[in-house]
Amino acid sequence: MAEGKFVTVINCMDGRVQLPVIEFLKKKYKADYVDVITEPGPIKILSDNLNNTLVESIKHRVTISIEKHGSKVIAVAGHFDCAGNPVDKDTQLNQLDAAVKIIAGWNFDVEPIRLWVDENWQVHPI
Repeated sequence: MAEGKFVTVINCMDGRVQLPVIEFLKKKYKADYVDVITEPGPIKILSDNLNNTLVESIKHRVTISIEKHGSKVIAVAGHFDCAGNPVDKDTQLNQLDAAVKIIAGWNFDVEPIRLWVDENWQVHPI
């Protein structure tokens, strides 16, 4: 097990959301490190649950974070102006709900949480 406290985020690859989400999670959970799993539009990938290869890849990376780094929090983030998932906020919030249900179905002993990053790059737990 790695030293230090880890949390995990499944986040968009968009560079604008990386630092705000990392800083939010480190502060909220008093974490030393944030394992970042990125895909373009990951909440769409997870909520659709159609591309088994991508879903299993995300799950595999989450497993490493939990088993090797001891992460107890899995955050899933959606954001304003997502190029990989160009839909409105309400649709993304619904996708976040569905994505968290998929993650909960993986039966890890973790707390899955939803995050929204707004047009000012501020992070909001929802």
